[in-house]
Amino acid sequence: MSIFNSFAINASGMSAQRFRMDVIAQNVANANTTRTEDGTAYRRKIVTFAEKGNHQTFDRYLADSTAGYVGNGVKVTSVTQDYETEMVKTYDPSHPDADEDGYVTYPNVNIVTEMTNLIDASRAFEANTTAFEASKSMASKGLQMGQ
Repeated sequence: MSIFNSFAINASGMSAQRFRMDVIAQNVANANTTRTEDGTAYRRKIVTFAEKGNHQTFDRYLADSTAGYVGNGVKVTSVTQDYETEMVKTYDPSHPDADEDGYVTYPNVNIVTEMTNLIDASRAFEANTTAFEASKSMASKGLQMGQ
């Protein structure tokens, strides 16, 4: 594994976490959006990651301990809408988006959950930044020793 592979792995992690933070920001910004382009309330979005490159299962790596596995980084595989969390219904007959019973459907965005996910993504971004800086420092020290 070359030093450039470690740069690429850390950079892919930073890019993925930055994208995740952008989606979380979109969720927070739309926490009270009761009508989107299709006429329904906004649905929370979830980012899914996967490993770049090799697509073997984890148990296969455990079985072949001599393989000397080296990772290739992470990628965003999908951004899906959250259909598992229930939408919030609030009684407000004066709201323009109220149904015939007077209930307004609000997004399934929980600000506490989103802020917790934002902290998680931020810490993962910082960890990748730290690892990138460590790789850069090692490369720099290697070049200094060659002089």
